[in-house]
Amino acid sequence: MKRLFLLLSAIIPTMAALAGGHIKSDASSSVIPCPVKMTVREGVFKLSPATPVVVTFEDDKMQYATDFLNSVLEPVFGKQLKVVAGPAKKGAINIAKNPSLDEEGYTLDVTGNGVNISASSAHGVFYAFQTLRQLLPTAALKAGDAKSVGISAVSIEDKPHFPYRGTLFDICRHFFTVDQVKEVIDMAAMHKMNRFHWHLTEDQGWRIEIKKYPKLTEIGSKREDSQVVGTHHAVDLKMEGKPYGPYFYTQDEVRDIVKYAEERFITVIPEIEIPGHSVAALAAYPELGCTGESYKVRTIWGISKEVACPGKESTFKFWEDVLAEVLELFPSEYIHIGGDECPRDAWKVCPACQARIKAEGLKNEAELQTYVNHRIEKFLTQHGRKMIGWDEILEGGVSPTTTVMSWRGSKGGIAAAKAGNTVIMSPNTHCYLDYPQGNDTSIEPPFGERPGRRHYLPLEKVYQLDPYDQLKPSERKYVIGVQGNLWTEHIDTFELVQYMYLPRLAAIADIGWNYKGRNFSRFKSDVLRLLKLYDAEGYNYSTSYWRENAEK
Repeated sequence: MKRLFLLLSAIIPTMAALAGGHIKSDASSSVIPCPVKMTVREGVFKLSPATPVVVTFEDDKMQYATDFLNSVLEPVFGKQLKVVAGPAKKGAINIAKNPSLDEEGYTLDVTGNGVNISASSAHGVFYAFQTLRQLLPTAALKAGDAKSVGISAVSIEDKPHFPYRGTLFDICRHFFTVDQVKEVIDMAAMHKMNRFHWHLTEDQGWRIEIKKYPKLTEIGSKREDSQVVGTHHAVDLKMEGKPYGPYFYTQDEVRDIVKYAEERFITVIPEIEIPGHSVAALAAYPELGCTGESYKVRTIWGISKEVACPGKESTFKFWEDVLAEVLELFPSEYIHIGGDECPRDAWKVCPACQARIKAEGLKNEAELQTYVNHRIEKFLTQHGRKMIGWDEILEGGVSPTTTVMSWRGSKGGIAAAKAGNTVIMSPNTHCYLDYPQGNDTSIEPPFGERPGRRHYLPLEKVYQLDPYDQLKPSERKYVIGVQGNLWTEHIDTFELVQYMYLPRLAAIADIGWNYKGRNFSRFKSDVLRLLKLYDAEGYNYSTSYWRENAEK
């Protein structure tokens, strides 16, 4: 993957100076997502290995925040800072409670005498530390034995605009390890995202252990072959000619990842596809389908007409059993049930489905899917959870308590908000991060929905996302957030995962955090410093925007 280091070195000059282990401030106040209010002041605070972190209020998650800070500073100083309880001290990083601030809000004041942070919870403290991380001189981030680090004086008052700021990671088409999933969570946390949407079941693979149904992973986690990335099943299909899997996460691994995310103040939202995208489940338990036989885990991408049979009561029993185990693993308020891309051809000729339609007084197969949605939502509600579905669930009508995730542009989200449903905006027009970032096919991966009609989603286009587009002020309250999605049909390495996320994830984060202050001219300048942080963390990222706009 080309990184164009020479170009970036011309764009991003090294601003930090190192002298005798004392690393000077680079006098930058660039932070992404952009704080709501920030004032740069005169002066510098010299942070050293002897600087204490003084916590003046109790919070059972405070250690998550202070552990994170030390994970940043230990590579700088070669040791961790001491964390103590007690009153504020001069020359310290002081953490004080301010109950008037929002849960995720914080204030951060850096002066020559120390760093003062106030928040109502450890969550806000964590975000203050994420901001402090970006204020550190970039030369310090991997110094290892620095004697001191200069941080420019600054005053920040900050809180997010949207309560839901998420990223989706599809590990079904191509599988990624526990450590790689954790790294995506780390990237999300760096950008102050607070939701990780984990796409766990698909036609091409079932990736989560369900103890009551062991065949889901014994059979459903592997496929006989795989479509070659960059080819299309209806145009230029090519196959790899080798089996894929078995790949899945054990329940212990799931718990580990959920805990890891919690320690970074991120909630993991599982997605269990119902009733479409279910071929892997049907291969394991063919009785769940309308025909009851001859299902194989899908080896090519695209949409399958083989879907679960809602005419059978045993299918609902299966879904509820699976969800019962999922609920034990994920404490998330929301559970995503998919609901997208479900062809209903099989239902039209299935005696059980037609009998269900008649018995329930439904008009057609679209209403049969709505019946499925309502039953699943009732089950989740009874267990104290809320349901999210892709915007297709609107087609047969949804209950007022359903949250709609709009992906086919913003149209579905607009309709849902006007109807009074809560909405998460994730339109493919701005938020599908598996689309190419650059238009130079000799450099950019040849990924897209169809050869000959390549989707192209550059950084600037992502930043043009307006979650409130076409909504009246009274309707905007129903939009609770934004999300960037990474589907992996054509993404088969983790290096490419990072490349496709970054830096476009920063654009979505900036809009989600500081919607009212969004400004692309400011953002494209600030993001250059963020790229230096990506370098320090060893992340792979795209430089397509700067390459294609170098002469503008």
